[in-house]
Parts: sequence; C-alpha cells; structure tokens
Amino acid sequence: MLHETWKENHVLKQVEVTHTNADKFKVSDMLTVGKVYDVVNETEEYYQIIDNSGLVGGYYKTYFKEV
Repeated sequence: MLHETWKENHVLKQVEVTHTNADKFKVSDMLTVGKVYDVVNETEEYYQIIDNSGLVGGYYKTYFKEV
C-alpha cells in the first residue's frame, strides 16, 4: 500500500503554512503558521505532509503556499 511508505519517500516539494483558519476542522494543533513542511504526496485538493504529530496527515492546499 502506497501510504505506508510515504514517511520514507523522497520529498516532492516544500510548502509553508499561511493560516490555520479552518471552517470545519481544527488544524492549529497539527500545523504551525510560518513553518515549512515537506510534501510527501499531493492530490488535486490536498497535500500529504508530515505534520507536528510526526505522522503523515492530509490538508487542504488552501492553508499553504509553495516555497
């Protein structure tokens, strides 16, 4: 399964968090504004990154800008 190897995969790009103002979900515990994260997988709407918990999480692209 592809998602089981994401933490060991190479980094696709880096993104910086611009805000954590979420409409539905609380993301401020897992993302820090101004911090740069490594993208391990990308879809049309989401980035999968290694977040503050140390695990891979999927977040809307609206929270980020590319570095």
